[in-house]
Amino acid sequence: MHAAHIMTVQNVTKTFSQGSRHVHALRDVSLNIDEGSFVAIMGASGSGKSTLLHLMSGLTRPTAGAIIVDGYDLSELSDRELTHFRRQQIGLVFQAFNLVPSLNATDNILFPLFAAGTPIDDSTDLTDIASRLGIEDRLSHRPDSLSGGEQQRVAIARSLITNPAIIFADEPTGSLDSVTGQSICKLLRELCDQQNRTIVVVTHEPSVAIWADEVVVLKDGQIVEQFPTNRHQDSQSLASHYQAVISGNETAIVQPA
Repeated sequence: MHAAHIMTVQNVTKTFSQGSRHVHALRDVSLNIDEGSFVAIMGASGSGKSTLLHLMSGLTRPTAGAIIVDGYDLSELSDRELTHFRRQQIGLVFQAFNLVPSLNATDNILFPLFAAGTPIDDSTDLTDIASRLGIEDRLSHRPDSLSGGEQQRVAIARSLITNPAIIFADEPTGSLDSVTGQSICKLLRELCDQQNRTIVVVTHEPSVAIWADEVVVLKDGQIVEQFPTNRHQDSQSLASHYQAVISGNETAIVQPA
């Protein structure tokens, strides 16, 4: 029995204009994301992976095609409705953490609720989230007194506070050392397994992608392969397969299941 699709990307194209030139960042991309799955999107610089994440998270709109999240077609939402939808249904985690330096960890985590005008009371999930992420004793600290790993955990907590439909993470380990980066991957894996969170990670690192259930490989704005990670015993095996795909030795345009 297949899990329900929490997101469907239908024949999406994104074109940017640079003077008289038109740059096709994505070309007719289709993809389904199952509820409760952990998906890694891989590709070289310029492959379109960050553009795809921005489209899926509602940060920008496609030139053509449709993106449906939790039953909502994002193309049918006004800018105001889309902003509200993102605040409620989309969690975002970035490489640079994007924490507010003047706010302590508690206020950074609660910031999406402040921005949405949501009343905050004792029933907030803050304590439970902070405990799960191992930062309950760091909530009064500002970002400059937190380690990189702690800052990223605060950023993940912030992405969880609205109980979103999907969490998107853009190179979430890129600013961290390898040991801390792997601890963040383990945390994302646990959120998926224990809380049935849907997680989409953009990465160029096989050591990150191996934690996912499935890998989607982009090249020149198209999906060239989609494969489950359980085919690979470790990140080295996954890396070899990925390199073969992007070098053209194993290339097949993949349509969504």
